Amino acid sequence: MPDDPRRYMQIAAFVRQGLTEGRWTPGEPVPSITTLGQQFEVNRRTAAKALTLLESEGLLTRIPGLGYYVNSPAPSGS
Repeated sequence: MPDDPRRYMQIAAFVRQGLTEGRWTPGEPVPSITTLGQQFEVNRRTAAKALTLLESEGLLTRIPGLGYYVNSPAPSGS
């Protein structure tokens, strides 16, 4: 999805890739809305939309006033 023209999808793909690569581990915060907005040169609303998308996918948890944190991976059922 990095080729998706929607900026929030590009930000989500960046964070998703960082999670896959272990850049942020469970319990750690991901970059803030402000940081992502500055890094991708978008407004805060666009960066927030990306993190909200990842939260809806179960990858992140939002803690009001603190930011978004990496969820523990779901146990693989066998």
